[in-house]
This record gives sequence, C-alpha cells and structure tokens, in this order.
Amino acid sequence: MLKQRVIALGFFDGVHLGHFALMKRAREIGEKKALIPSVTTFDIHPQFILHSKEVELINSPEDRAWLIHSVCVIDDTLILHFDKKTTQITWDDFIIHLVEEFGARYLVAGEDYKFGNNGEGNSILLAQKCAQMGLGCDIVAKVKYDRVPISSTLIRELLKAGDIKHANELLGHPHILSDIVRYGFHLGSKLGTPTINMLFGEGVLVPAHGVYATRVYIENKEPYTGVTNVGARPTVGNSGKITAETHLLNFRGNLYGRRVRIEFHDYIRPEKKFTGLDELKAQIQKDCALAEQYFS
Repeated sequence: MLKQRVIALGFFDGVHLGHFALMKRAREIGEKKALIPSVTTFDIHPQFILHSKEVELINSPEDRAWLIHSVCVIDDTLILHFDKKTTQITWDDFIIHLVEEFGARYLVAGEDYKFGNNGEGNSILLAQKCAQMGLGCDIVAKVKYDRVPISSTLIRELLKAGDIKHANELLGHPHILSDIVRYGFHLGSKLGTPTINMLFGEGVLVPAHGVYATRVYIENKEPYTGVTNVGARPTVGNSGKITAETHLLNFRGNLYGRRVRIEFHDYIRPEKKFTGLDELKAQIQKDCALAEQYFS
C-alpha cells in the first residue's frame, strides 16, 4: 500500500527561506491530515536537459537532501531522475504520476512553480487539476526579504560576489560544503595548523575566491573554528584546481576518510599569493585570530 503523502513541489537549490515556507506548510498539513510530509527534487537541474544550459548548483544533491532533513525537518525526500523522457511528460500527467507512484493526496507549490512539457504547467493549472481529482492544494506566495523576492538565482550572485552574510540571510542557514576527506597537501606540519582539502563537486558553484571564517563539523559532532581558503592556492601550487583548503583551530587528529561539513560564515579577505611559506603562515595566524574574534 502506498504511503499517503503531502508533497512540496520544486527543485529547492540552496534550500532557502522561500523553500522553508513551502516545507513548513507541508509539515502543518501533514500533521493536520495525517499525511507524510514529503519533498520532490531532481538529480539534474532541468535547465541542463531542456536548454543544455549549465546551472551552477548552490549545493550538491547530497547537501540539498541533508538541508531538507536537518534544517527543514522533512524526512521524506523524493529525488526524481530528470532526462529527455521527463521533458515529454505533460503537466497533468505529472500530477497523476505523483498520485499513482507516490501516494500524493495534497500538493504544495510556490506561485511561480512551472512544470511539465515546455513548462506549460503553472500554479493556477495545478490548483484546478487538484480540485478536479479531489486532491488538496496550497499555493504559497513568494517570500521576500527587504521587499526583494528570494530566489536561488539571487543567492548564487551573492555567493559569487563573496557577500556570504547576505547570502546566508536569504538562505536562512550558513552556506555549506560537505564531502569525505580524501587527500591533503600535508602543509599542516609546516604551517602549524591541521588542514583539510575538499574539491567542489561537478556542477557545484564555487563562492568568490578568498578566505572565510568557517565552522567545521566532523561527522556531525561538535564544531571547530576554521579558516577556509577558496581558490587555487597560488603560494604553494600551480595545478589550477579550485579547492576549499581549511585550517582547523584547536584540533589534532587524522581526518582522512571522514565526512566533514564546512559552514561559511564571514568573508575575511581576497585570495593572495605570498612570497613564501613564512609569510603565508603569518597571514594564516592573523586570519585565525579574526575567525576566533568573529565567532566569539
């Protein structure tokens, strides 16, 4: 027997305050009507399949699912595969699919929600079709911040500009990057602070190059203060690879093979090439002091 669900519809890149409103409504309806609050998302951004347009994702699919679960308190995330076949599904067949395959009994969407073949489905048609099928439907107004509509597009622009504080305000949580620590450059012993190095996943947006005050969670345990350099490490390497290299304060131990989540809180300074490791070490110590001051 299918689970009976109330489903919040969208792609939910970044999982921002506008998305919170949809998921909060889904939770409220679920509690009132004894339905399981659920969320749909896609493994691939629809724009890539529809228009061969690369859309830099604010988060990897794994981080998106973690945010939906941990920040929005939704346990049931339906990650749907998006391909050429998906683009041919009519908007009304998509609703029928949600009912027959996932037990949808109530749908929640934003007022600007588009879906189905050529994006012909919209919130008005969704509400009309739900009424015909005897389904519940709520259309949620766009959330604004300082009278400006919140969107993933705007948040991407802020992250690329290094305006992490403003981006976090619209997200409603710190911007995150997480991964399994697989390798390192072994600079910790030379610079006096343990370091971890993480690559940005394919298609994931790289914030403005520079140094950030960060919180570092190792396997979701108590956080450490960190200083994260996003960029190509111009002082110590010339590979051209963009990494997030984080210096951890007050930590000793081996992190290889462990899952780490970095929260970006404040932009400290632009990336810079130093004359050598001594100058780099002195600057890192200054950055660490600024990060400690920020979190204190």
